[in-house]
Amino acid sequence: MINELTCKVPELMDMKVYPSALYSIGNLELLQKRKIAIIGSRNPIHYTIHATQELAQKLSMAGICIVSGGAMGVDALAHLGAGVSNTIMVAGTGLDIRYPHINQKLIAQIELNGLVLSQFKEGSPSTKWNFPQRNEVIVALGEVLIVTQADVKSGSMHSIEFAQKMGKKIYVLPHRAGESEGTNMLLSKGLATPIYDINGFVAEFGFVEAKKDDIFLEYCNSNPLYNDAIAQYGEKVFEYEFLGKIVIEHGRIRSV
Repeated sequence: MINELTCKVPELMDMKVYPSALYSIGNLELLQKRKIAIIGSRNPIHYTIHATQELAQKLSMAGICIVSGGAMGVDALAHLGAGVSNTIMVAGTGLDIRYPHINQKLIAQIELNGLVLSQFKEGSPSTKWNFPQRNEVIVALGEVLIVTQADVKSGSMHSIEFAQKMGKKIYVLPHRAGESEGTNMLLSKGLATPIYDINGFVAEFGFVEAKKDDIFLEYCNSNPLYNDAIAQYGEKVFEYEFLGKIVIEHGRIRSV
């Protein structure tokens, strides 16, 4: 059910112009939590995929809610790493449209368990004008901004401009030369702080839980029936399939 927020969100006062309207589906209590925004490339390399997931997961375990935009690549990885019950997606369309189509299952899970926000009324399609506005909301909601991979000419770099104007601290992953040239440029100019140690970074924001054995993956090693796995683990089946940790074949699940 789509609701219009009647109370202002304090973090959004950092925006140049507060949204004229803000719509939601899901758990508004997540707005009360400490929040960090994670964004980046729609085509992340393997290193970025792994590090984004680890960052989001460990920040979530430390009590931080992860904010992103629901796009392919880094955005989706951030939402999934955090867990769909501890993430806020900011949409660039009306909330009756799940965009992009490839992530509609993920978006539906966030609607059900987390929170989806939009400043666009129902029926508003995706346009190139919507997404800079969406990005400003993402940046404003986050206590800091993390960009895990970005080209020089990309939407992520525009989000960085919003962060700079708001006085938000910007963190990036260190990349090799020729990779993520946008974030490497920020590092070379001293405009961002590199995250060399994920556990150390997360510890600045909260307690990092010790890594536990993955009971679900152990369960998948028994090659269970898909329907049985859904009954026992629900959304985790979807998350692990999306992240490539499991494969569903002939009605059964196996770990990769």
